[in-house]
Amino acid sequence: MNGVMIRYATEADLPRIVEIYNASIPSRIATADTAPVTVDSRRPWFAEFNPEKRPCWVAEQEGRVLGFFSLRSYYGRPAYQGTVESAVYVAPEAAGQGVGGALLDHALAAAPGCGIKTILAFIFGHNAPSIQLYLRRSFEKWGTLPQVCEMDGREYDIVIFGKRVAP
Repeated sequence: MNGVMIRYATEADLPRIVEIYNASIPSRIATADTAPVTVDSRRPWFAEFNPEKRPCWVAEQEGRVLGFFSLRSYYGRPAYQGTVESAVYVAPEAAGQGVGGALLDHALAAAPGCGIKTILAFIFGHNAPSIQLYLRRSFEKWGTLPQVCEMDGREYDIVIFGKRVAP
């Protein structure tokens, strides 16, 4: 995407990250949160990231953050240190413009340098844009958790996608 710079997220980005995240909640396709989160409530989550092993990046254009991508530890036990869970969120005004793809491509290139061997994505089965984003980058469907999420009286599947990134 032209003019987009990808960089590590900083504490100063957290309000915009929260704004982008909260914008995704009403659609019920990207997160299981059902009410907006606060910047203060997300500080512990943000503190878990570090550029060397578990990065969070933002895509920025003309000084405005358009999206973010995070790699978090999977399952929190030492034997899983080479495996991460990914998440990507794009501001509504930047949807469909390649921001998510640019962030995912950046993460795929950077992951081995962070000691990451496997990237997972847990995506709602009805989130076609995210599913296509990951499939276009050769992620494979590794499983389905049927009807494990309930929102607004409806049950939803979680589809697990994975990709090995280590040589």
